[in-house]
Amino acid sequence: MYGKKSVDVGNVWWFWFSTNAFAVDKSLRRIFRVLPHDPRCKFCNAPFQGLGGMLVRLLFNKERSALNPRYCNLCDVASREFPGGAEVEMSMLFIDIRGSTALSEKMSPTEFSQLINRFYAAATKVIIEEDGLVEKLAGDEVAAFWGAGFAGPNYVERTIKVAQNLLRVMERQKIPVGIGVHSGIGYFGSMGTAEGLTDISAKGEEVNTAARLASKAAVGEIIVSEQALKAAGMDGSELESRSLELKGISEPVIARVMHSS
Repeated sequence: MYGKKSVDVGNVWWFWFSTNAFAVDKSLRRIFRVLPHDPRCKFCNAPFQGLGGMLVRLLFNKERSALNPRYCNLCDVASREFPGGAEVEMSMLFIDIRGSTALSEKMSPTEFSQLINRFYAAATKVIIEEDGLVEKLAGDEVAAFWGAGFAGPNYVERTIKVAQNLLRVMERQKIPVGIGVHSGIGYFGSMGTAEGLTDISAKGEEVNTAARLASKAAVGEIIVSEQALKAAGMDGSELESRSLELKGISEPVIARVMHSS
């Protein structure tokens, strides 16, 4: 991903996300994810602290960017050198803490902060272990997405299995969550933020649909669109079916309800 700048930036992002191009970078990403420990680069998984942080600094010259703390210095440079993106096939997962306002009223600010931190840490660990890209950590929500280029051709099926694993993990930690899973075409690439930084992110109507599916999930539920089930090659006929009216979506979305097992 860090080679000579391409004339067609869209192709750079499409090939990275959708194919086995940049295989060396993707292999390193898988290696970095097992090195201790968080915090780490949102894009390549390089750790910033501990033994893992020392190793990637010595061997790969990677360290936390001084300009953008969400990325290592090399990923920050790449996002600036390749502004733009491409429309790609992807799967998306949103996981929210249900009733977070009521929970915060029952806890001290410190206790609630610790709960949110446990939620972030547990969710990102499960997602990264299955080659997901963590799109954002915000408030009581974590968003992630997958593509064939780095998660393999069965990336949608993996996303659904991640959702089930996330429910099991959160149930053990007694964190009440609901999850939405969807798949389709989204815009993936490097975009500017309101803070003047760059962010490697996914946008589009299908991404918004995934977020709104999550908002419909009760505690312990995974709302999976039939579109995602079909893309995963999974039979959802025995699952509860719901026709959902989603904000900003003109037509009802048909989805199925799954649980952790």
